[in-house]
Amino acid sequence: MYSQIVDSVAVFDSVAAMETIHENAHEFQKIDPWGIGLTFIGMLVVFSSLFLLFIAFKNLVKVLNYLRRKKQSKKGEILSADLKEDVHTGEVNAAIAMALYLYSQEQHDQESLVLTINKVARTYSPWSSKIYSLRQHPRS
Repeated sequence: MYSQIVDSVAVFDSVAAMETIHENAHEFQKIDPWGIGLTFIGMLVVFSSLFLLFIAFKNLVKVLNYLRRKKQSKKGEILSADLKEDVHTGEVNAAIAMALYLYSQEQHDQESLVLTINKVARTYSPWSSKIYSLRQHPRS
């Protein structure tokens, strides 16, 4: 008896929910017949969520560095003043650029830049042979 009541209530709730959804859809269609408002609401939701994800990913490194510093301070480790790498001087940058240039020049072998085309004595090629065409009927 109890299960029948629960089943009938569940069916009544689903029917009532479907009727409510249809009524709301018809009301919204009266308010916004072409769907322009719904389009702008959807675009606003999508772009605002993308913006929030951008902000979260942009600040993720800062949060992780803060948590790491906090964990190191609890352990009593010495914290470094700057976590950034040292900036190289101009001489070091010039040496690196020169090494990369010389390395890229060594990769190319020297060619004579003379192209010759020699005619082959035999002109037969199985790629152009008519005996291999698809018009033949296979024997069973």
